[in-house]
Amino acid sequence: MRPVEFSPESIITAGQDLQATGRNITGFALRQKVGGGNPSRLKQVWDEHLASQSVTKAEPVAELPVEVAEEVALVTKELTQRLAALAIELNDKAVKAAERRVHEVVRSAGEQRTQAERELADASQTVEDLESMVDEAASQVTGLEAKLAELQAVYQAQAVELAQVRERLAVTEQTAKVAGEQHAAELARMAGTIEAERARHLKEAEQLRAELLEQKKVSLGVSSERDQVRGDLAALTAKAEAIEQSRQEQRKAAELEARRAGERLAKAEASQEKSQQEASAAREDAANLRGQVDAMKNQVAEQMQVLAAGKP
Repeated sequence: MRPVEFSPESIITAGQDLQATGRNITGFALRQKVGGGNPSRLKQVWDEHLASQSVTKAEPVAELPVEVAEEVALVTKELTQRLAALAIELNDKAVKAAERRVHEVVRSAGEQRTQAERELADASQTVEDLESMVDEAASQVTGLEAKLAELQAVYQAQAVELAQVRERLAVTEQTAKVAGEQHAAELARMAGTIEAERARHLKEAEQLRAELLEQKKVSLGVSSERDQVRGDLAALTAKAEAIEQSRQEQRKAAELEARRAGERLAKAEASQEKSQQEASAAREDAANLRGQVDAMKNQVAEQMQVLAAGKP
């Protein structure tokens, strides 16, 4: 126990100083005056001082007459009896009111408990439903993630195939270009050769025609030679046409291959775009399901908190 910091004399002196200045004497005023201490103890010391002063200053009281004393005793006895009866009546009423109150409280507590049990059962069922929904959503997310991985693998394979198709297309275009240039060069060379042969045969034909005029007698031989020249010229022309036809066919084949490569490229690009769209849709579905799962988890956590707070 803490020792007393201030003596009763110092407390009484502080109270007298406050009384001299006209201030109300309170525990806190005494504490402020003496500079510390417990306000309750300070006020108790001052009150004891005042009580002792009133006892010392009390004057002797005159005794009551016998008749008045007897009347007072009678009245006091009746008043005591009436007070006792009133106290019994009040106690009975208080007990009955307390019993009614207890009965009402018990009944209300029973109803609240029943309601709480029903709500707890509903909440438990809700939690089970939410957990089932969470499990289902989680399985859907797993499936979508697997589908997304599969689509990504397909997309990667299609990207590789597209790169290969582009490479083959570039090679085909380069080959077609080289073949076209070679055919053009061959055609030009053959055209030059044909033109030179034609000019030579024309020159020979002119010479033969001149010789025919000079040698009418040998017309039959000249005609045969001219037919031979015409045959050679026709053979060269046929050869040139065959070369031109081969070049046209090779050009058509190169154009067909280029067109097919373009179609394969367009198909691969369309497939790649479709895969990208499917992958994007799968990502969006996965994100939506993750959001639903998170919302369900938050709902379950809130339900559990409500259940925990509502438990007695």
